[in-house]
Amino acid sequence: MKTSYHHGNLRQALVEAALELIAQQGPTGFTLSEAAKAAGVTPAAVYRHFAGRDDLIAEVARQGFDIFAALMEFAWNGGKPSALAAFEATGRAYLAFARKYPGHYMAMFESGLSLNAHPDLAALSQKARAVLEQAAAALSQNLPEGRRPPASMVSAHIWALSHGVVELYMRGQGARGPWPPEDLLETGIGIYLRGLGLLPPDR
Repeated sequence: MKTSYHHGNLRQALVEAALELIAQQGPTGFTLSEAAKAAGVTPAAVYRHFAGRDDLIAEVARQGFDIFAALMEFAWNGGKPSALAAFEATGRAYLAFARKYPGHYMAMFESGLSLNAHPDLAALSQKARAVLEQAAAALSQNLPEGRRPPASMVSAHIWALSHGVVELYMRGQGARGPWPPEDLLETGIGIYLRGLGLLPPDR
């Protein structure tokens, strides 16, 4: 594996090399020297752009969260055509992102990076979460106040459900079943929303 780069674009070439290595070996399964070799440069050249492997992985994660937040916003589409349809679209967008960008996904969620140590990363992560919170708030606004859970809790539950479907049914050695991941997620969201009284029993 070798990533070629044009003069002045070494930083992104290293990110692309790291993405391939992460997809093959996991976010902690490669060294900075391996990333340098994959990009066709010496290890010393890497340190002109990144302080270490964690710094490189953080940049991969940052770019991933940037893409992820944009996809979530696109899926939400301002709550159109309905709050429910848009909410379900954000769940499908989560799965689509994990499927299309596995290297980014692993860097974001499986690398053990501390978001507090990378403020720009934390800001982008919150931007993505905010879309789901907005979707949850719009969906539950008609519930009586005493029965309305915090939007942040609803979005956290759906985020966890989406993440679980990815880990168990879309990745590596995980479990396999007769249902597509999208169907599992949609059914799970339906059961959850029905329990909150946001869907009729036959929906």
